[in-house]
Amino acid sequence: MSLQVSDLSFSYGSKTALQTVSFEVPRGRFAALLGPNGAGKSTLFSLLTRLFVTQTGSIAVAGHDLRKAPLAAMAELGVVFQQTTLDLDLTVQQNLRYFAALHGIAGRDADMRIDAALERLDMAERAGEKARGLNGGHRRRTEIARALLHQPKVLLLDEPTVGLDATTRAGLTQHIHDLCSETGVTVLWATHLTDEVADADQVVLLHRGRVLADGTCGTLRSDFALPDYFAQMTGAKV
Repeated sequence: MSLQVSDLSFSYGSKTALQTVSFEVPRGRFAALLGPNGAGKSTLFSLLTRLFVTQTGSIAVAGHDLRKAPLAAMAELGVVFQQTTLDLDLTVQQNLRYFAALHGIAGRDADMRIDAALERLDMAERAGEKARGLNGGHRRRTEIARALLHQPKVLLLDEPTVGLDATTRAGLTQHIHDLCSETGVTVLWATHLTDEVADADQVVLLHRGRVLADGTCGTLRSDFALPDYFAQMTGAKV
């Protein structure tokens, strides 16, 4: 498995945010972490990225235990946070070059990886543009290209389509699905929007810190649409 979460629990003082959360995502799979606001998605992502320290349970990335071998695990992880983290005064290429340098990637190798990543995300023509001038969708594509430079085995995206229009959301979601099939990268995509999930995708339905369901979208919806299932299980409006 590329990503394994086992019996993960986390509390903020007396408030329980996650309770015995377990799921696995295999190589090349697009998995949607689906849940309403307050479900525990952000806490889970904070644990996956080591912003928070695991209290109970374990996380493994590409076979590396995040607690026992953090450097090896984090080296296999690419992350796109909900809030943009680009330097808006740098160009697209400069943002990627800086990130590459942080990972010890330089010279011709860096140039080749940057060119390939931007080409894959249809951003090659914008390499010389400052990030400040990009629209929301192009900023997201830049961040995804950046997150893939060190060729991680697992890509985490925390509500990456927040604030984007429906057409841009659909295009970005399709790009990530294509990445899974073309490169074999494993994706965990946190969202509360059911239309971003394809029938063949894995769905981990999180609500009030617990996993309510884990399976393919087609299996979970059975005789009713996933939005109805989501509303039925969580009480959320969709």
